[in-house]
Amino acid sequence: MKKYTITALVANKSGVLTRVSGLFARRGFNIESLCVCATENENLSRMTIVLDGDDATLAQLTKQLDKLIDVKKITLANEHDSIYRELLLVKVSAPAEKRSELIEIKDVYKAKIVDLSPETLILEITGEPNKLDGFIQVIEPYGILEMARTGLTALSRGDQCLNDLVDYNEMI
Repeated sequence: MKKYTITALVANKSGVLTRVSGLFARRGFNIESLCVCATENENLSRMTIVLDGDDATLAQLTKQLDKLIDVKKITLANEHDSIYRELLLVKVSAPAEKRSELIEIKDVYKAKIVDLSPETLILEITGEPNKLDGFIQVIEPYGILEMARTGLTALSRGDQCLNDLVDYNEMI
């Protein structure tokens, strides 16, 4: 099994997310991570979908996605030509005697303290998934009380733009 990251530009209208996720569900494939956001064009949303599978799975899903009328463009992001990021918010037990250790760890990972209470810290960190995984491992012994991750998002490097490949006039 291999991890694939698919980036798709889709019509920015209601029901598109349901149709895309339903396509995966009907075929029995699990979406490991899904991030949907607005783009610089109000008519488009960007979906970043991470899935586990083999080349045949990827081929089947991209062909099926391409058949959906609201999917305008699909690309496969690769680790050499793309920038990947995630956001993590984590609430950690932080009694006074452990707080300075957590602040040192936060500094090493370039995380931010976004909330402080007498017994807890909420930390925010962005980066590649393996950086977030490492951060979680290091702070886990302090007691993670709550955690939320956004899911992976990706953009291609350089002047290659997915939007350049979409004819906006076809959308009207």
